[in-house]
Amino acid sequence: MTRMFLAVLTALGVTVAAGAVSAGETLDRVTSSGALKVATNSGWPPQSFLDDNNEMVGFDIDVANEIAKRLGAEASFETPEWAVMTGGHWHGRWDLAVGSITPTKARAGVIDFAGIYYYSPYVFAVHEDSTAASTADLNGKKIGVETGTTSEDYIRRQLQIDAPDAPEVTYTLEPGEVLTYADSMLPFDDLRLGDGVRVDAVIAPEQTVMGAIKNGYPIKVLPGDYAFKEPLVVVADKGDPEWTAKLGGIIQDMSKDGTLSALTTKWYGKDYSH
Repeated sequence: MTRMFLAVLTALGVTVAAGAVSAGETLDRVTSSGALKVATNSGWPPQSFLDDNNEMVGFDIDVANEIAKRLGAEASFETPEWAVMTGGHWHGRWDLAVGSITPTKARAGVIDFAGIYYYSPYVFAVHEDSTAASTADLNGKKIGVETGTTSEDYIRRQLQIDAPDAPEVTYTLEPGEVLTYADSMLPFDDLRLGDGVRVDAVIAPEQTVMGAIKNGYPIKVLPGDYAFKEPLVVVADKGDPEWTAKLGGIIQDMSKDGTLSALTTKWYGKDYSH
């Protein structure tokens, strides 16, 4: 935000918040230092996880690295708790978050949505020995979800997606008990113990479930429609609209030139970019 623009705002009697005065500061810092600080997850394959060399890899990591490349910077990664990453008020600890975050109305008040970079359908996963044939068979059952996520919002009938043209969320399941887990793979660890041993089903992104199956988990996707389909966004902290706009432009370019299509296909075997 230039001094001239600030002067115009002042002349018009518009009060400029202290955080907004530094608009563009993040972009200046990133481009001058060549360093991009990214918040993400460390245990959510194939989105982001530690490989055998203890290095961060995954779809979200590739997306973040590509954003950094287009900014002329190098990405470094930190893995705060989910509630911290999506809670805003970062105080400069990270420049952006690439963590498969859903744009909800609650989050819109504390973080900025720079742009949608892919879509994720959510499915019901059950043990391979389960006799459940439809969602109706899960009524009254124990349902596992990662805490603080849209999976939990959905099972508690509180999900409000804040994105253009987002389909209306419909609720068809009445759980008997909701079990919450601090990590995305922990509910699957309970589900693999056996049908109904600790949990009867898990609600999670299709990509996560298919990744667990690929890694040998004795689970399957319950036939039928998706629970819901959500857009996922790159996010920035509030207070720097020029930075958010810059990120949005990069994401649009990555969509138009096929980069996001290629990266989703690489990690998921399917194009989830639209």
